[in-house]
Amino acid sequence: MAINVRGVGHVVLKVRDLDRSAQFYREVIGLKEVARYRGRMVFFSATGANHHDLALLEVGKHAAAPADDAVGLYHVALKIGDRIEDLRAAKAHLEAHGITPLRLADHRVSKSIYLTDPDGHGLELFVDTDPAIWRENPAAVATVAPLEL
Repeated sequence: MAINVRGVGHVVLKVRDLDRSAQFYREVIGLKEVARYRGRMVFFSATGANHHDLALLEVGKHAAAPADDAVGLYHVALKIGDRIEDLRAAKAHLEAHGITPLRLADHRVSKSIYLTDPDGHGLELFVDTDPAIWRENPAAVATVAPLEL
């Protein structure tokens, strides 16, 4: 019998400085901090629908960054709304917080902003487009084009 995955429960990222990263995810990304554990972990909820969606685990200020060609997590995608205006507002918010560089992409099935957190973890902030696009043509998810906001 196959496993029937019904969703992604949460993601845990290793960080060098827990307080610095927690501040970034609270104040810049807008996640709600819900708990801390033994001074080494912080748990966040996006909407309150789950007990937590993202957690941070402090591994120390001198932790090495993974090599660009190493196996590992490429990015975490966070849905931030349903309208292109939501993406424009996010871009303005990020720029107001000095978050650069930002990479913008039109994936046909979604529109995205790519950035990195203080430890270099890749983040994608996105809004979906019409779901009929990928339902009618699942291969449409493999589209990358420039996006202007």
